[in-house]
Amino acid sequence: MNTVTSKLGLGLAHSKLILVGEHAVVYGKPAIALPFPLQVKVIVQESHGKTIFESDLYTGSIDGMPNKLEGISQCIKATLDYLNEPLQHLYIKIKSTIPLGRGLGSSAAVAVALVRSLFSFYGINPSQKELFQLVQIAETCAHGNPSGIDMAIASSEYPIWFRRGKELVRIIPNKPLYIVVGDTGRIGDTRTAVGNVRKLYLKDRERINKALDKIESIVYQAKANLLDGNIHQLGKLLDANQEELRTLGVSDAGLGALIDKAKELGALGAKLTGGGLGGCMIALAASLDEAKAIAEELKKFGAANSWYFTTEEGKV
Repeated sequence: MNTVTSKLGLGLAHSKLILVGEHAVVYGKPAIALPFPLQVKVIVQESHGKTIFESDLYTGSIDGMPNKLEGISQCIKATLDYLNEPLQHLYIKIKSTIPLGRGLGSSAAVAVALVRSLFSFYGINPSQKELFQLVQIAETCAHGNPSGIDMAIASSEYPIWFRRGKELVRIIPNKPLYIVVGDTGRIGDTRTAVGNVRKLYLKDRERINKALDKIESIVYQAKANLLDGNIHQLGKLLDANQEELRTLGVSDAGLGALIDKAKELGALGAKLTGGGLGGCMIALAASLDEAKAIAEELKKFGAANSWYFTTEEGKV
């Protein structure tokens, strides 16, 4: 029997969008990511008996968690082991507004909030290094060869410049960004997409290296345009990045249809975001009103869901 008491820990994290640079980041290239204001909250309470996990996907003991939650299970166990605490007498509840498998960093956000909540329960603040090491356990289970960008942005309030193994750099745009996100309604398979790019790379290294180098150039130009406030040129760079993602074979007809529709509706630029092969696309609008209109029309056009938001003073 489990009896929950008043002692609790709380962990929060948010979703993410890759503005430019996904997939290339796995090969040591930089990427720029934005916080996306869809949130995960994890509450840990003291109980008596086996540790119980509650979420929309599964509620029950840690040992009985399904394979698709293996990364979360391993993250819980590793965090408690790191804290020298037993895997018992806890009630862990996850509340998330982030759709699963859409390239929005749901697995990393859950893991970040989870680690934070367990540390919070025991009265400790994790360092960035501790957070990264423990979250990577979940991300490796989820994605095979994670770049680390999802974890980095899930714990950041600002857009960031990310390069694997390098220090994160905060980017504060000179002007607000007006972002639209459209959901194909289909789960994207990041692990498969990353694997497919790897196969292409091994088969035709020259062509894929050329695409990766072009993406790297796009990311550098995007950073400059963010800092200068040249939003129209940034939109063109999103379009250019999408062309290279098509070369890498990670776009598809559903994403392409939403991207083309956003452009038809007046978006300054549009591309897939995240792993691709399903999932979501993003578009850059000239104003918040235009972003709202594009988001509404994408839903009418067939998007499973859509959102729009703006960055203010660089922060979401």
